Amino acid sequence: MIIFGTRGYLHQLAILMMVCGWCGNPAAHTLRKRVTKFTLFFIPLFPFSTKYATQCTFCGGERQIPKEQADQLLAQAHAGQDGNPHGTAQQQPGYAPPGQNPYQN
Repeated sequence: MIIFGTRGYLHQLAILMMVCGWCGNPAAHTLRKRVTKFTLFFIPLFPFSTKYATQCTFCGGERQIPKEQADQLLAQAHAGQDGNPHGTAQQQPGYAPPGQNPYQN
């Protein structure tokens, strides 16, 4: 007897601040990737379906998006992690890399 089937995996890629298309509120949205894999004897072998979606944390509305748009949103999220929307860190007074004294000349 051969046992086969599918199994789904859900990965949270980022949390983004956007205006919701369902409720119209500016709220956090989770960017998610859902991968469905073919299994043989309960061992996942290869993915055969990958879908991307954003979900509003305010109303729970979910919207499917294409891979290209998901990649673009993920790049924007990574660029904004340091507080600068352009993706380059700015030198701030009193800031120094770990292990260095910021007040020493």
